[in-house]
Amino acid sequence: MINLYKIMFFNLTLLGTFITISSISWYTMWLGLEINLLAVIPLLIKENNYSKEAAMKYFLAQAFASSLIIFAVVTSDSFFELNLSSLKNQIILNSALLMKMGAAPFHFWFPEVVSGLSWPSIFLLSTWQKIAPMIMISFLTNSPILMTFAIISSSVISGVQGLNQTSTRKIMAYSSINHTGWLISTFLSSLDIWIIYMLIYSFILLSTVYFFNKFNIFWMQQLNFIYSDKKNTKLIIFLNFLSLGGLPPFMGFFPKWLAIMMMLKSNFFFTCIILIISTLLTLFFYVRLTFFSMTNKTMENILIIIKHMSYPAILLNLFLLLSLVMYMIFYSIF
Repeated sequence: MINLYKIMFFNLTLLGTFITISSISWYTMWLGLEINLLAVIPLLIKENNYSKEAAMKYFLAQAFASSLIIFAVVTSDSFFELNLSSLKNQIILNSALLMKMGAAPFHFWFPEVVSGLSWPSIFLLSTWQKIAPMIMISFLTNSPILMTFAIISSSVISGVQGLNQTSTRKIMAYSSINHTGWLISTFLSSLDIWIIYMLIYSFILLSTVYFFNKFNIFWMQQLNFIYSDKKNTKLIIFLNFLSLGGLPPFMGFFPKWLAIMMMLKSNFFFTCIILIISTLLTLFFYVRLTFFSMTNKTMENILIIIKHMSYPAILLNLFLLLSLVMYMIFYSIF
């Protein structure tokens, strides 16, 4: 049975984002953010108390960030225009927008909220809910030091704090924070690369979230119990993990490669090096998830898994494995 109220709130969530990204004044941008916030809360709430607590934490964090946005805009007399003259107000507004998207060092609420949500809600917060704040940040260009600090801290903090996690939801939360740093860096360099990165990241995350939601996986230990009769599922999830980490030749490496080349052209050498090093940390806990299941005594040999894979799964994995060749062809043509 289709829940009509969920369709209504989902459409309002989309409408709020579209209002924000198409606005020409801070007032209408803020209005779009508030419509989005009030509409997404009912989508996050499920029957269990954990989701209700997570939705309340999300509302409080977003409301505090919204109050900072209003304070920065009103005190700068730029309520109906996009030009902020005061550097102090730009820093406040940037900080509020970074908090809204869950970027470090204002990420304190994001892992706690994600740990109580369902997998579809986690996908929504990790992708769609980050678009509007990033679009607003593009209008603020006088605080590059803060943006560079946010990029570096998002990549480093997420990599370090994700190492000791056993909850798959928190691992995905810190992964999202890491990708947020990459998204900010691509957005400051090239809008086209940002769109490519967001689309590919959303596609890979959707595939991963689908399997986690299908098998109700919330802890690393549960990965050991889903493969006894689902032999083709194991390799697909592993490939998604490695692709999320940006390991070549998987699809997730393509946007990172484009981002690195664009940052080098823009002379962001130090930021690029930090992002690459921190990506190794995130790749470590993805590989840890992979080998945690592969080295378990009850798991089948990888050759047996490939033998029992279905044809769609084989085609998908071949596409992921051959994606680096596609990158080379694409880059040589364009």
